[in-house]
Amino acid sequence: MNPNTFPTKGNLILAKNSLALASQGYELMDKKRNILIRELMALIDQAKDIQSEIDVTFQTAYRALQKANIELGISYVQEAGESIPVEDSIEIKARSIMGTEIPLVRFHKKQEEVPTYAFYSTKESLDQARAAFDRVKELTIRLSMVENSAYRLASSIKKTQKRANALKNITIPSYSGLVRDITNSLEEKDREEFTRLKVIKRRRN
Repeated sequence: MNPNTFPTKGNLILAKNSLALASQGYELMDKKRNILIRELMALIDQAKDIQSEIDVTFQTAYRALQKANIELGISYVQEAGESIPVEDSIEIKARSIMGTEIPLVRFHKKQEEVPTYAFYSTKESLDQARAAFDRVKELTIRLSMVENSAYRLASSIKKTQKRANALKNITIPSYSGLVRDITNSLEEKDREEFTRLKVIKRRRN
């Protein structure tokens, strides 16, 4: 038998303290869950907006690319594309939201990015395609950060909900019942003691 279930005043104090701690823990878990849900909903809205812009920008980019292929030839456009340097300015860090680590992706865009191909031998359509695909790259980086953050927040919300449910449905009722049982037992003992003292007092009289 668990000694903490014995009906003593010490165990009653311990049970009340544990109940208060569990109740406080549930309130904190509930607040954390609500904050994470708000953050997640904001990220979902951001992801929708970014995805919509990506779709539109992709359409613009492919139309310009098709025009450049027609005007300059697919081989020339391919060579121009291969001359573009590999992107290496992406920096990934992390930030915390209520103890949940989410990625913080930074893209250091150059102020004036000069094309790697010659202007005199190209058409405006190639410049338009390059600019549109550059924009798609920026948006894709942002979308990857938002979606990864949303995934981690959703996972954290699930864990927080599970802990909150355990506190609400198991821990708190358990300690509430323990406090009630110990209190009833102590009150019963007090009544028995009071009755015993009255009997003794009557016998003495």
